Amino acid sequence: MTQEPAIVSAGGEPDADVIVIGAGPGGSAAAYHLAKHGARVLLLEKTEFPREKVCGDGLTPRAVKQLIDMGVDVSEKAGWLHNKGLRVIGGGIRMELKWPDLATYPDFGLVRTRMDFDDLLAKQAAAAGALLRTNHNVTGPVLDTEGRVVGVEVKTPAGPKTFRAPLVIAADGVSARFALALGMAKREDRPMGVAVRRYYRCPVKADDDYLESWLELRSKEAGDNLLPGYGWIFGLGDGRVNVGLGVLNSSKAYQQTNYREMLVDWLGATPHEWGLGDEANADGKILGAALPMGFNRTPHYARGLMLVGDSGGMVNPFNGEGIAYAMESGQLAAEIGLQALARPRGNARELALQAYPTELKRRYGGYYRLGGVFVKLIGNPDVMKLATRHGLPHPTLMRFVLKLLANLTDPRGGDAMDRIINAMTRVAPAV
Repeated sequence: MTQEPAIVSAGGEPDADVIVIGAGPGGSAAAYHLAKHGARVLLLEKTEFPREKVCGDGLTPRAVKQLIDMGVDVSEKAGWLHNKGLRVIGGGIRMELKWPDLATYPDFGLVRTRMDFDDLLAKQAAAAGALLRTNHNVTGPVLDTEGRVVGVEVKTPAGPKTFRAPLVIAADGVSARFALALGMAKREDRPMGVAVRRYYRCPVKADDDYLESWLELRSKEAGDNLLPGYGWIFGLGDGRVNVGLGVLNSSKAYQQTNYREMLVDWLGATPHEWGLGDEANADGKILGAALPMGFNRTPHYARGLMLVGDSGGMVNPFNGEGIAYAMESGQLAAEIGLQALARPRGNARELALQAYPTELKRRYGGYYRLGGVFVKLIGNPDVMKLATRHGLPHPTLMRFVLKLLANLTDPRGGDAMDRIINAMTRVAPAV
């Protein structure tokens, strides 16, 4: 996005109460919750549905809660593959950890491809009353004479158009082109990751009811040849599996490795009967994406613009999960946006909108700070090997680790593990 912002006068009739840029999970969640409460919402998506995205087919209970909050039918009859928990593999140990029993979150996760998932959420937002416009590529902001965002410039199938609204929510993903157009660059002091994934036909594991996390990746070459990063394998319920790996920027291998070749190398070392080392079983290309973590773009609100999900760097540094936090921040942006729009333009409205970054920091700031420390530690192969060898044999410790990594605790009450994790996140300095 290189277009200079358009400058307009403060007056003019708005086209909507809120413009949401991007109909991914975060944008659709924001649009749904706004529209459900009577706001006029314009949801702009640059592509057509259905469309493919790289990450996010496997959903933890945090994301499931958000789907339920949006009124989505998450039953198996509606096409969702349910899972019981996480299977962890490393250090010669294979351990199955069920999702915890909590008052706040359901005890199951879900799997659904992004090709279908994003389309479903966008339609849910539209059914709530949001005006969804696909093939509408936002090319730049519209500013008033005070420098506040009051609209967007859009490339549409009918030609360039300008839409105006008193509030704009950017949910345009890791590229964050809208934020960049306003000079909001990413922060280099926050964690970053990269992930690659591919689909394979693998009937042996296609209906697995656990998500599978590999803490050690071995090369197909003989010997104790460990590869950097972590991997995952989980079934899609249609004869295929999603397999992939991630590398964090605390690793020496970050941006120094051909991740696609590394994925093929690792899969060549998996059991032969799975068929993942056979190119004939591949279904599509290897695709990659960046993982912006730990609030790596701030401020999350400024000058009439709210950042949601990946555009604000909200991926969980502990486990690379982004969809739950995109949807949670979308819902929060909607709630605060509604309160702000009920006030007159000026200081009273701005005071309400400033609650958004404050609440984000309260919810996630300490937790993401701990995640940043975690990323630095596991970037050291010796630390990772030590943790795998000595942590995995202890089921109680691993249940604690699962709660910490997946951010699954009851905020009030809960068991001893919940109280310890909640206390840790409270005392950690917020990022």
